Parts: sequence; structure tokens; C-alpha cells
Amino acid sequence: MKRHLLAFSVLSAAVGLGLTGQAAAQTSTTTTTTTTTTTTVESTRLTTSYTTLAGSTDNAQALVTGLRGGTSVVLVTPATATAPAVQTTFTPATGPMGWGNVNIALSLAQAELTKAGITNPTAADLQTALNGGTITTSTGTVQLSGVLALRASGEGWGQIAKSLGFKLGEVMGQAKAHGPLPSSEDIAHGEKGKAEKAEKTAKADKVDKADKAEKANRPDKPERPEKADRPDKPERPDKPEHGGR
Repeated sequence: MKRHLLAFSVLSAAVGLGLTGQAAAQTSTTTTTTTTTTTTVESTRLTTSYTTLAGSTDNAQALVTGLRGGTSVVLVTPATATAPAVQTTFTPATGPMGWGNVNIALSLAQAELTKAGITNPTAADLQTALNGGTITTSTGTVQLSGVLALRASGEGWGQIAKSLGFKLGEVMGQAKAHGPLPSSEDIAHGEKGKAEKAEKTAKADKVDKADKAEKANRPDKPERPEKADRPDKPERPDKPEHGGR
């Protein structure tokens, strides 16, 4: 009887472990599938949204993938009747970014190029709008700070939009139609650190001023009186000579 019970217990444990392992495998597979699906959906959505800006689906895919992973971006400006195709390669200045940050970066780059009068940018124009540099327009050359270069320097999206002459709310409204938006932490990136730095500087200045004021209010130490000169010791009289007996 005991043997039967032991065998049944071992069999039950084995079945339990098998079911647990199967459930864990199913959970892992589900998580991987969900992540892959989300990545594919966001990538496709952004690629579709920025195909016109990039000049082709391949260029848009290269931009989205490169900005997302912080990897090399290869863009091709198609050949025309008077010029051959041109390939432009660059690496994003920021490193890997979330989907929302990719979206707002491309939206700001598009807004900056449009502001400069460029509605059909070349691959070189896109590189300049993102990483910074000089572009040539119908009115002359224009120096662009570079959306990703500003981001890499530690600025938040609000600061970047303002420095480029845009209102973040308007840019966010346009980007919303293209894909996910950056989180509030990403938007304020750099601004918090800047505020903390200013606060630390203010505290340091306050302590320094208080220390100087305290030193100024301290009474001067009284001068120590000079030591009085000691009188010269009187000369000792000579001893009288002893007479003979």
C-alpha cells in the first residue's frame, strides 16, 4: 500500500512540474510574441507616417530603425535626370531611443526643414536636421543645430522645440497622428537636472555669503601687549679678600 502511495505521489509531482514548466513556457512565448507584435506595429506605423519626409519607404524604415536602436542609418537619394543616386550614412547622436522619442525627433526635424523652406529633403538634409550642420536653401545656407544633437546634449523636448522656434504642444499634436508620444519624463529630460543644478548653485552661493557675513561680523582679536623688558640684573659685588691668620 505504501509503495502505491509513494508511486502516486512521485507521479503527481512529475505531472505538476510538467504543467508548471509548460505554463512558464507559454507565458514566455506570449510575452515575446506581444513584444514583437508591438515593435512591428509601432515600426510600421512610424515608417508609413514618415515615408513622404524620407523620400521612400526604405529610407523611412532606415530612419525609424536607426533612431530606435541608435545604429547606423543608410539613406538613398534617388537618381534624377541630371544627377545619380546618392547614399548618405550617419549614426544618430543620441543612441537608442523609445518609440515616442523617435516620433517627436522626426516630427521636429520635419518642422525645422519646412521652416527652412525644404519640403522634399534629400538624405543629406535629413542627416543635417537630425545631427546638425549646414544646408543649402533657395535663399542661401542655413545652419541647423540638429534635433538629436540637442537631445544628446541633455535638453528636454520642450527646450529643443523652444530653441528651434516651435511650441511643443503644436509639435506634439502633429506627432500624435503619426505614432506614440514621449513620456512626461522624456519631455522634461534635462530640465529637471538643470533645475537641480541651479538649486545647488543657489544653495552654495547662500552658504558662501553667510560664511562671509559671519567672518565680517566677528570682532577683531585684541592685540597682545608687548612683553615688558626685564630689568638688568644688578652686578654682584666682589667678595672681600680674607686676611691671613
